[in-house]
Amino acid sequence: MTILSRSVAWLLAAAVTFVTLGPPRFRPLTDLGQIGEHMLAFVPIGLAFALAYPRHRGPAVATAVVLTGALELLQLVAPGRHARLQDFVVDALATLAGFAMVTMLDLATSRSRRSTPSST
Repeated sequence: MTILSRSVAWLLAAAVTFVTLGPPRFRPLTDLGQIGEHMLAFVPIGLAFALAYPRHRGPAVATAVVLTGALELLQLVAPGRHARLQDFVVDALATLAGFAMVTMLDLATSRSRRSTPSST
């Protein structure tokens, strides 16, 4: 399961990288607006990396946030793209939201297990 979840996380990161740095004509457009589209791209990144690296959440969250910053900076040299601090902030917060969701689910699950009496 670990290999699968890590593969999914890195494939999502590669897909977002392509959409972010690739030709603008390949960028999907939705009715969500710019912030909604960024959230739609980066919340799953946070979810995927949190699930892929449950024992290494600190380094995983740092890696994911650095990735969002690197993608924003790389847009400075990508034709037809622009880098904006606002986009980095939204992307980083969306990534953190994904990690937070998984972390809260883990906490709720562990509390539930502790409070359930074992049958012996």
